[in-house]
Amino acid sequence: MRSVEIIAVVPEIDLGTAFATISDFGRYPALVPDVVRSVTVQPARPGEPIVSAWEVFFRNGILAWTEVDHLHPESATIDFEQTVGDFEEFSGGWRLTPFLASGAPAVRVVFAAEFDFGVPSLASIVDPVAERVLVETITEILRGLFGTVLTVSGPAAPRSASAALGVMAEYTTTRTA
Repeated sequence: MRSVEIIAVVPEIDLGTAFATISDFGRYPALVPDVVRSVTVQPARPGEPIVSAWEVFFRNGILAWTEVDHLHPESATIDFEQTVGDFEEFSGGWRLTPFLASGAPAVRVVFAAEFDFGVPSLASIVDPVAERVLVETITEILRGLFGTVLTVSGPAAPRSASAALGVMAEYTTTRTA
């Protein structure tokens, strides 16, 4: 099982707005069409999890899965778990907390996920590529959601001119047996 964590700071935004923006999955394809092909969200009754079906571009193909999303606006967290799809296992979540960036209100965003494609003989080849694509995808989603004021940098995150405009972010990965 492989895990990845992305930490970013979104400046000049309040916690409620940041949470509402991140949890509006249906908007993702319009905001980052080069990354997210489609997201279909099945509305839920109040207090129940939503179900979302995702298609994201992965190298020369499409990676697809359906997940159950538990939205917790009171704690500004989202937990998800794949129910069916291209991963053997895929789960994780978003954690948002208030933050001060240069004395101004901001939100610290943490995306953490664990995944496994279920093919041990190819794990050493496929997992690092999937990890990189996952980091790039989440990075581009955050930029699409919050504009040029958010930048993510780190060892595997994309480097670009817009990255110089950013505030702070880091990315870590671990691998467990």
